Order: sequence, then C-alpha cells, then structure tokens
Amino acid sequence: MIPGLDRRRKFSDLSEQEILALAISSEEDDARIYRTYASKLRKEFPGSAAVFDEMAVEEDAHRNVLIDLHRKRFGDTIPFIRREHVSGYFARTPVWLVENLGLDRMREEALAMEHAAARFYEAAAGRASDAETRKLLGDLAAIEAGHESVAQNLSGTHLDQETRESESRAAHRQFVLTWVQPGLAGLMDGSVSTLAPIFAAAFATGDTWSTFLIGIAASVGAGISMGFAEAASDDGRISGRGSPVKRGLASGVMTTIGGLGHALPYLIPDFWTATTIAFIVVLFELWAIVWIQSRFMETPFFRATLQVVLGGTLVLAAGILIGSG
Repeated sequence: MIPGLDRRRKFSDLSEQEILALAISSEEDDARIYRTYASKLRKEFPGSAAVFDEMAVEEDAHRNVLIDLHRKRFGDTIPFIRREHVSGYFARTPVWLVENLGLDRMREEALAMEHAAARFYEAAAGRASDAETRKLLGDLAAIEAGHESVAQNLSGTHLDQETRESESRAAHRQFVLTWVQPGLAGLMDGSVSTLAPIFAAAFATGDTWSTFLIGIAASVGAGISMGFAEAASDDGRISGRGSPVKRGLASGVMTTIGGLGHALPYLIPDFWTATTIAFIVVLFELWAIVWIQSRFMETPFFRATLQVVLGGTLVLAAGILIGSG
C-alpha cells in the first residue's frame, strides 16, 4: 500500500450502527473459520471437529442477537463493513491458511480469536465517550469473553481423556509420517551415500578445495533429487502420509544437510585437519540417525546402531579405498 493512501476507517470514526455492523460481520467470519476447522478435522479428529461445530453454532447465535439489535435500533439495512476496512482492528488468520495448521495450532488460534476480540471491545469501550456506545462495546466484550467458557465446556463434553489420547496419538503419527520419516530417509541418504564420493575425492586428490566443491555438488544434487522423488512418489491421499510438498521439503533439506556436514570441514586448507574433523562430524551424523530412529520410529537402539554404523562404515571404507587406489 502506498504511504498516505490508507483508506481504511479509524475505529473512533465509526458510528454505533457501523460498529454493530462490524460486530455482525466478525461473528460471521468467526463461524466460518470454526466450520472450516471442523471440516478439516472431521475425519481424523471427530471429537475436536464437534467442538468447533458447536462453537460455530454459538457464533451464529450471537450474530443473530446482534442482527436483532441492529434491526431494532437502525432498521433492516446493515452497512457493509468488515475487519479489513478498519485500521487497527484485530486480524484473523485467513481461512485459506487452515491447510497449514495442525490440531493444536487450531485450538490455540481459536482461543486467541476469543481473547483478541474481548480485549479489543474492552479497550474500545474504555475510549468511548458516548454512553450508548460504551454500553454497546461493553456488551460485545462480555459476549466475546463468554465464548472462552463455552469452548471449555464444549471441550469437556466432546473431548474425554480417551478421545484426547486417541487424537494425540493420531497427531503424533501424522507428524512422523509427514516430517520425521521423509526427513530421516533424507538424512540417511545425505549422510551415508555422500560418504563414498566425498572421501574418495579427498584421498584421490589430497586437495581440500576440490573435495569441498565435490561435496557441495553431491549434497545439493542429492537433496534436489530426494526432494522431488519424495514429493512425486505419493500424493498422500491414500497413504495418509500428508502433503507431498512438506514431505519433499523435509527429505530434500535433510539430505542436503546430511551431505554438507562432512563436506564443510574441507574448507580448512590442511588436509588431515579437515579429514579428522569430517570423520568426527560423520560420527555425530550417524548418532543423530540412530537417535531419530529410536525416538520416533521405535527402532530398538542397538539394532539401529548396528544398521547405521555398519552401513556407514562400509560406505566410508569404500570411498577411502577407491580414492586411495
């Protein structure tokens, strides 16, 4: 927006009718957001979806009360005014961003919505000089503050301990499938598969700068390849593994990081210093892979250690032997 051309109205310049119209449109927006949350959660988290459904119903009821008040005071024609028309008015997360929100974030956003609305109306009521306007804003603040207790009551009705535990397990499983699993596969590929070319280049040339360039090329190339392969292999609709973009990003980034870890030490000019540090980094990378497998994939620690260390050692040895030959 060009400075000086902000055509939004100041809240202090709104009439009582416009304030009431703004409240009506805000209630409509909130109900729409809650219904969108419910729609996104219905399949995997039916209990939480029921909470948001009933919160939307509550918003509809409040909107109807506000419409009746407007009709009584100002008639049937409600001015068209929305949040984006008023400078300084509290914002809501756009509905189109819901795709990027997890269950816990949706709950946090809903609570923030109610808190923000209540604070806004309370502050506005404190600044109002007209008695009727002050009362109107105070009533709106009370309505919004009441929504929090409604949400808590609804959560108690629909989200018993068993439901909460079930939804938490489902959310954890989704996190593992969408982020951890492809990220782990990328880290393993980047850390292990680049060992051979990097250390082969190091021992073949003895030149740290050339080794660094080869390591960077191998790491970035492997990251791009793994990222696109993961994203293209499964759209997530049937497998339930989540967004292919998120999985591709996790796999690509972790693949690149895995390779860069033991490529960056070759920025050091001294060959043996760089190689020693690279060996140490490899040990940390392999330990990280073992920890992630044990922590998130429930792989027994000793089995994960045997698999990763044995595989990494074989690839590392192959690279050194090839480079030394």
